[in-house]
Amino acid sequence: MKYIVNLGIFVADAAFRAARLPRMGETLLGQGFALGPGGKGSNQSVASAMAGGKVHFITRLGDDDFAAMARGIWAKAGVVPEVTVDRDSFTGAAMIFLEDATGNNAIIVTPGAASRITPEDVEARKDLIQAAGIFLTQLEQPVPAAHRGLEIARAAGVTTILNPAPAAPLPDAMLALCDYLTPNESEAEALTGLPVTSPEQAKTAAEALRAKGVGAVVITLGGQGALYHDGTTTIHAPIVSAGKVVDTTGAGDAFNGGFAVALAEGMPIEQALRFASVTAGISVTRPGTAGSMPTRAEIMARL
Repeated sequence: MKYIVNLGIFVADAAFRAARLPRMGETLLGQGFALGPGGKGSNQSVASAMAGGKVHFITRLGDDDFAAMARGIWAKAGVVPEVTVDRDSFTGAAMIFLEDATGNNAIIVTPGAASRITPEDVEARKDLIQAAGIFLTQLEQPVPAAHRGLEIARAAGVTTILNPAPAAPLPDAMLALCDYLTPNESEAEALTGLPVTSPEQAKTAAEALRAKGVGAVVITLGGQGALYHDGTTTIHAPIVSAGKVVDTTGAGDAFNGGFAVALAEGMPIEQALRFASVTAGISVTRPGTAGSMPTRAEIMARL
């Protein structure tokens, strides 16, 4: 199996559990709090490593306690850090609201040092990217850095995955660099202007994204699973339940991390989607993000 390179951000997640979000000026008593590692790129890297992948993670950190937290979780999971230390900034943080009754979430992210990731940071790891099997990135770091990473990977024949989260306008030239695009419903709607609430609507949105140059589209649909479309093949992969849903915060990251591993191992697409769905299905039965990612043994037991 060739290794995975992930470009993204780490933030410390401060998760508050309460019955609802407070109104402006209002104070509510919550039912729980946890401080742990987060950031889509970091979460996905941990998910991939826990699922059996060999992962290098490109990012920027400050020189502070949250940076030490990042290095600790990566060491435990087996992620190889490719870090630029930015002493003029700080390691990012996220406020996560968890709805007590459902586990649904609302998030505010402040990337800190990772907001200063540049195309030059990516260029400095050009050799690493060119020798990878998979290049995976998101949109929490600046878009020009993600764009440059996709360009380097595509020119070298490396399989590219873009998880377009959080949603942002993207040029067609960037979308055309994606072998796989993995939005959720709201991100697919933002990119296409089309409603996405069902597998049927997801296919229509996937066709619109294909028309922009994307190779294959995987739209994650929460409890409805995921919809894959590559122009000739359409697969609706159902969610693989592993128990009661506790926290959905890292579900998309678990899916993307598992999907990257499956592709790196050369699994057929239907098997890769199931592997990713099982990874996500286990993660939502546990609180937290990086800490909720399942091991390879757990994934294989569910499969």
